[in-house]
Amino acid sequence: MGEIKDAIQDFYEAMKVLSKNNPDVVHHFRKFMDVTMKGNYLDTKTKELIALATGITARCKYCIGLHVQSALKAGATKEEILETATVAILMGGGPALTHVAEVVKALEEFG
Repeated sequence: MGEIKDAIQDFYEAMKVLSKNNPDVVHHFRKFMDVTMKGNYLDTKTKELIALATGITARCKYCIGLHVQSALKAGATKEEILETATVAILMGGGPALTHVAEVVKALEEFG
């Protein structure tokens, strides 16, 4: 597949395992995610870009992959995603900068 796609698949497999042990928690968390990411005052694309920036500063490979993919689906351009990455670098410093490599990989796989 691809490194980022494989990481996302690993995440989904882990969620299945967690869901078997804690179905209520996973159900409510997924519902919370769905409701939160729907457009209200901010559109979905903007929320996905915010989530991507947060994933970069948190150094979460899975979050980066998922939110690059979702941002693209929500209409974000490659340029918007890369600019989002620069804002994350501003807020997260050098460690965030190193994770832009994950953003580039995700753009290559999903873009």
